[in-house]
Amino acid sequence: MTNETHEFMATICWTGNRGQGTRSYRGYDRTWDIATASKPIVHCSNDPALGGDPTKHNPEDLLLASLSSCHMLWYLHLASKAGIVVHAYSDTPVGIGETLQNGAGRFLQATLRPRIAVSKGSDIQRANELHDDVHNYCFIARSVNFPITCEASFEEVESDGQ
Repeated sequence: MTNETHEFMATICWTGNRGQGTRSYRGYDRTWDIATASKPIVHCSNDPALGGDPTKHNPEDLLLASLSSCHMLWYLHLASKAGIVVHAYSDTPVGIGETLQNGAGRFLQATLRPRIAVSKGSDIQRANELHDDVHNYCFIARSVNFPITCEASFEEVESDGQ
């Protein structure tokens, strides 16, 4: 049996040329657009700590959101297979990064903090264990080189929890 490969494509287009290109360090904006086929354009900027536009997504935002989203999707799948009915799921992940004196940066760790509403009477221990199982599948988590922890909290609800 051979592994299946997938191709992911996007177009990244720098939008920060103020007319002089990169002639001077402060003479251009750190902004760009991300375009993928048949999807809305995402307008991005550098991290605000580095002079970016705080109203636009930056690469760190997007990486953390991708990690959390991938985890959520696999969690929902595994919960469904395990017979655990999830009625609501939200996450407020936190990524910790460092910037070296030369400007190089990296993520040191990420903590996912999902809040999950499950049907009353659910096996909360098993529901929590599923988070560990996710790391065997999540494309994004399996692709990064920093530790990811999960601090889930659960609420049992009678119905759709709305």
